Amino acid sequence: MTAINDTVLLETDIPYLKRHSKGKVRDIFEIDDNLLIVATDRISAFDVVLPNGIPHKGKVLTLMSKFWFKLTGDLTENHLITTSIDGIDKITKEDRNLLRGRSMLVKKVDVVPVECIVRGYLAGSGWKEYKEQGTICKIRLPDNLKESDKLPEPIFTPSTKATSGHDENISFEEAAKITGRKLAEEIRQKSIAIYKKASEYALTKGIIISDTKFEWGRYEDKTILIDEVLTPDSSRFWPLESYSPGKSQPSFDKQFVRDYLENSGWDKQSSPPSLPEDVIRTTSEKYLEAYVKLTGEEIPE
Repeated sequence: MTAINDTVLLETDIPYLKRHSKGKVRDIFEIDDNLLIVATDRISAFDVVLPNGIPHKGKVLTLMSKFWFKLTGDLTENHLITTSIDGIDKITKEDRNLLRGRSMLVKKVDVVPVECIVRGYLAGSGWKEYKEQGTICKIRLPDNLKESDKLPEPIFTPSTKATSGHDENISFEEAAKITGRKLAEEIRQKSIAIYKKASEYALTKGIIISDTKFEWGRYEDKTILIDEVLTPDSSRFWPLESYSPGKSQPSFDKQFVRDYLENSGWDKQSSPPSLPEDVIRTTSEKYLEAYVKLTGEEIPE
C-alpha cells in the first residue's frame, strides 16, 4: 500500500489477491467468485489521472454509494455484498486498516457495455450540443433553453464505454444496437426511475443532482446496478440555495478541479500539473460537504 500523510491513498498492492483491473480511481481484486473494489484517493480530469490525491475522496465515493444502493434498493437489485472489510477473512489485519471505509465486496457480473447517463438539467456536454443543434444525443429539446435550465423531464443520454480516451455520446437507437433493444429499454427505464427518486431526495437536503451516470451488469439472468452510484465523481451536484439558470453553477463535484486546470495553461496533452494545496483542500471539503448533506453522517475515521 502507498499512503501519503496518512490521509491519502494513491495505490493499492495486495500481492496475495489476484488483480482484476485498475481504473482511474479504483483498484479491483478478485476474491473467490466476487470482486473487491478499492476506491483510492486518486482524481482524474479530462481522462487523465492527476498527480495529487484528494483526502477522504475514496471513502466518500464508497460510503455514498453504499447509502444510495440502500435508498434505491426498492427500484433495483445491485452488486454490493458488504463494505465491512473486517468481515473478509482473506484480508490481513494490516491491510484492513488501510482499506476500511473505501472498499466494497461486490458480485462479479457481465458488464453492460453502455454508460447510462440521465440528465435533469442542461449542463456540460449536453449544453454544448444543445447550443449547436438544439438536441442532446439526438433528443430534440424545447427552444430558448438557458445553460443550467431544468429540463421538462429527465432524459436518458447513453454513451460508449471507452477503454481509453473519451466516451462518446450516442443515441438510444445506437445503444440498443449494442445491448439489444429489450435490455436498452430496461436500463433506460431503471436509470430514469433511480435518478428521479434520488434527485427528489437530494432536493430535500439542499442539493440539485443535475445529471449522473449509472452502470449496469447482468447477474443470474437479472439486470443489476453496479460500480459507484450518485457520487461526486459520477454526478453533478449543485447547491440549491444558489441555483440560478443562465450560467454554470458552483458544484460539490470535481468541476472545481476542471476549472483550475482549464485556467492553468495545461494543454491536456502533456503530463498534468500538480494541484495547489488550496485546490486539493477545497476539493476535499466539497466532497465531504456533499456526503454530510446527503447522508446526515460524518465520514468515519
